[in-house]
Amino acid sequence: MRGLDKDTVLTLLQLGTMDVQGLLPWSSNYTFLVRVCPNTAVAHTLNLETQIPEIKAVYKPRRGERPLWDFPRGTLSLRERAAYLVSHALGWDLVPPTVLRDGPNGFGSVQLLIEHDPDLHYFTIEGDPRFRDQLQKIALLDIIINNADRKSGHVLLAEQANGAGRLWGIDHGISFHTDNKLRTVIWEFAGQPIPPPLLADVTAFQRRLETADDELYANLSELLSFDEMRALQRRLENIIERGTFKVPGPGRHYPWPPV
Repeated sequence: MRGLDKDTVLTLLQLGTMDVQGLLPWSSNYTFLVRVCPNTAVAHTLNLETQIPEIKAVYKPRRGERPLWDFPRGTLSLRERAAYLVSHALGWDLVPPTVLRDGPNGFGSVQLLIEHDPDLHYFTIEGDPRFRDQLQKIALLDIIINNADRKSGHVLLAEQANGAGRLWGIDHGISFHTDNKLRTVIWEFAGQPIPPPLLADVTAFQRRLETADDELYANLSELLSFDEMRALQRRLENIIERGTFKVPGPGRHYPWPPV
């Protein structure tokens, strides 16, 4: 994030001036690359005394969402934001900072662009022990949010300043359905015990959702329906009770195309 802390990035995404650079290819919905530049609103909110750099982001306007028979129309951008909130609440931060706001093409989601090598994705690192811990988190996040579209190319590998690889998960617009729709290419942990630290994170997240004065439930409820929230809570209960990564059942459990 070019040396910017997460709160600064979120504020810049939310309030910065957006300049559309063009359409991103190969997207099933209208998806734009944008520059987000600091302005007076950003400077005032952050009480800035020095200039901060502009950032690049991925803008998905609601009006550009392709209608789907099994998801309510106009909700994909809300699910992108919900996935970010869940990842952040778990303490994993697998999803790039994501906000909802008005833009040049109307209301939609705006997510920090992750600079990465497009030739590197899940299939190129599958089974690599260096990424095992991060991939387990992504696999578990997908179970939690009921991700129907974890393609290999939706796992990005970004190089950090220390040279280590950092994984990010993107494209969560078709998640949080009430029916079981988990479709993912990450099945290498199927049936294996969930590491205790990750299970503890899931348990803590579940408790937050059950706490009346915790804003997490309220924030997610603004993005998901009541039935989708109940389904989320049931998935958490099942994960904690089972204690293992999900095994693919009958029916379709891989996305298409897989990359």
